[in-house]
Amino acid sequence: MILDFSAILVILVAVSGAIWGFDAVLLAPRRGAAAAALGPDADPLAIEQAQRPSLPVDYARSFFPIFVIVLVLRSFLVEPFRIPSGSMMPTLLVGDFILVNKYNYGIRLPAINRKIIDIGSPARGDVVVFRYPEDPSTPYIKRVIGVPGDHIEYRDKTVYVNGERVAQQDAGVYIGVGAGAGHTGASLRREELPGAPHDILVVPDRPSFDVEITVPPAHYFVLGDNRDNSRDSRYWGFVPDENLIGHAFLIWMNWDSKNGGVDWHRIGRSVE
Repeated sequence: MILDFSAILVILVAVSGAIWGFDAVLLAPRRGAAAAALGPDADPLAIEQAQRPSLPVDYARSFFPIFVIVLVLRSFLVEPFRIPSGSMMPTLLVGDFILVNKYNYGIRLPAINRKIIDIGSPARGDVVVFRYPEDPSTPYIKRVIGVPGDHIEYRDKTVYVNGERVAQQDAGVYIGVGAGAGHTGASLRREELPGAPHDILVVPDRPSFDVEITVPPAHYFVLGDNRDNSRDSRYWGFVPDENLIGHAFLIWMNWDSKNGGVDWHRIGRSVE
């Protein structure tokens, strides 16, 4: 089990629930009996004091429902992430805060990430968040290029899927802003991945890191959209299905201190 926020939530739910349950079964009846023993003529304040739970129990009863709601939302519905690097530019910028759909690829138990209900699988072109295979405590975000059984080739900064070249359309020179200003001058291209066209960045005078490989069952080949500034499946291999976290679908906030703070134009954009 990885001690991430989901694991901490599971622990908080278990501890607060256990305290609340212990109080309900054992302590609350004792407090009720103690209050009854004071008699009908007892001071109401004394009766209230006798029935009052301890501070830990009071906190447990108050926070248990909140912990459960947050755990359910983050584990089974949506989870927020922040983009820390430029590997997915121009689709996602440094400082983007995104929402990730947690159920598109199956319902998984929190903390242990074991799939219990199989709903669907990533498709080519999906932008996915996953646990980095070489360090599962670190979440990564990349675009799915190859699904199980695909023969993938990356050659001369061009993707080939099952022998078919994925066309690219020149879209000019990229102008970066804020934390991404260092990528100004890269070639902006429209990659026509079937069913999921999207923009990418390449640096024409930088050597291409070429690979040719077949995607094994229950694994995925992923690339960053910033092709010459991304460590992805070309370097460390495939993403196992059990490492998937979810499908990125919405930018809900952007904060880039190098670009004046909030970029209001990015809020509400879908991730495509």
